[in-house]
Amino acid sequence: MALRVLSWKTLLFLGLCHVGLRGLATAADEKDPPKKIAIIGGGIGGSAAAYFLRQEFGPSVKIEVFESDTVGGRLATENIGGHDYESGGSIIHPLNLHMKHFVDRLGLSPQPDMPSKLAIFDGKELIYEESDWYIVNFIRMVWRYGLNFIRMPMWMEGVLEKFMRIYQYQQFGYSFSSMEKLLHAMGGEDYVALVNRTLEETMLAEGFSQVFLNDIVMPITRFNYGQTVRLHGFVGAVAISSMDPGLWAVDGGNKKVCSGLLYHSKAEPVQARVTSISMKTRPSKSGSSANFYEVNYVSESGAAQSTYAIVIVATPLHQGLSDINFSGFSPPIPSHFPGQFHIMVTTLVHGVLNVSCLGVTYKPEDFVVSDIFTTDNKASVIQSLHSIDPVQIPKGYSRPPASQKKVWKIFSSVSVSQEELKKVFLSWDSVVEKRWLAYPSYTPPQRGTPPFILHNHLYYLNAVERAASTMEMSAVSARNLALLAHHRWYQQTDKIDQEDLHIKLRSEL
Repeated sequence: MALRVLSWKTLLFLGLCHVGLRGLATAADEKDPPKKIAIIGGGIGGSAAAYFLRQEFGPSVKIEVFESDTVGGRLATENIGGHDYESGGSIIHPLNLHMKHFVDRLGLSPQPDMPSKLAIFDGKELIYEESDWYIVNFIRMVWRYGLNFIRMPMWMEGVLEKFMRIYQYQQFGYSFSSMEKLLHAMGGEDYVALVNRTLEETMLAEGFSQVFLNDIVMPITRFNYGQTVRLHGFVGAVAISSMDPGLWAVDGGNKKVCSGLLYHSKAEPVQARVTSISMKTRPSKSGSSANFYEVNYVSESGAAQSTYAIVIVATPLHQGLSDINFSGFSPPIPSHFPGQFHIMVTTLVHGVLNVSCLGVTYKPEDFVVSDIFTTDNKASVIQSLHSIDPVQIPKGYSRPPASQKKVWKIFSSVSVSQEELKKVFLSWDSVVEKRWLAYPSYTPPQRGTPPFILHNHLYYLNAVERAASTMEMSAVSARNLALLAHHRWYQQTDKIDQEDLHIKLRSEL
């Protein structure tokens, strides 16, 4: 087990306090703060950036957030039968300290916990079905997979403990200029290596069996990222962490965090599509020239532009997700970075499940599994199937049995055909499909990772998605860029890209 820098309880306390220990005022702070900051994107990354930038630069800075669609981005809901259901990002880990802090600060609350059971389907039958009894689950796993089942939580403990260091670094005001340097600060060369080799290679090297990877780990990566165990090791570890107990969601919908953060930060939403960002120069009071950024955008009122001292791009610069042109920069900034985004189709079905399609012979009313993962098989396009509850749990609500109509969420990489639906459901009265360019295709090695810094005071928040795409990773990146923008504005270089922080801070604490 890795040596803890701080216990997770202490880190949780620090994360929730968010005292903002970026240092006392220094001579560098004599520089005037920026007058205007633009954030492009109103998802969890952009809204978290607004919150943290307000913390760093104070109340006098005007923060404008451009969003062409709905605030929340890939956090979204769909209405079925008068109730809203999560169609986008839906689960939060108990050690996601930024998300915990947001919910507490905004006066929101976690959704009431509903019991769940997991099964794994190989295309013909359930090869694993969770029992009410822990000892039964334990014996089944050990009988089939030996010590792999016991060793996986131990391996994950080491990965998570290194990840938790980032909260300590950020609490003391440290920031990083690239994703590689952030990963290196958390876990050294071994941590950086995780993004440059597959999860399969990583776990086989740790002594896990191929059968365990195919039967247990593969269904987890297919559920979380729609990809096999040949995605890179870091995002694979993030996927595995979704099996930890204590996962939660925000009561009323996770997207409420985004709108709440924008309101709390007093950011001004701008309903518009940004078309270009260009660098301009104008004389300053001192007689020298000063650079600023002109943001051009299109709204219902037509084309317009505005100027900013700092710009945060909080939307993926990838084909199909944005089309922002950058002009006047040397070296040039590309409109799209290399790499593909993975298509994930979310299908919400209000219907009665055909349990016989899963190879089970008992009565539907006795089928209490809520989450069905699948191995890498050709029998169906369905990657996972979940019984889900409304984002606002009604009083006295209990999840209906499989013999009754309820809402099921299907993840797949292509649309689910009518023929496929007829196999899986006995009947249905509502089907809602949502297609997402959800996250990158995580094929290692990760070459040409986009930078956090596109230009002097122009930053790219979604560079973090090359490591992993989650709500918390976006929040970590938002906190990092708020600190980085502050330190670069006030030339506090001692707070950027420091090495061996876990050793230095251990001596301070």
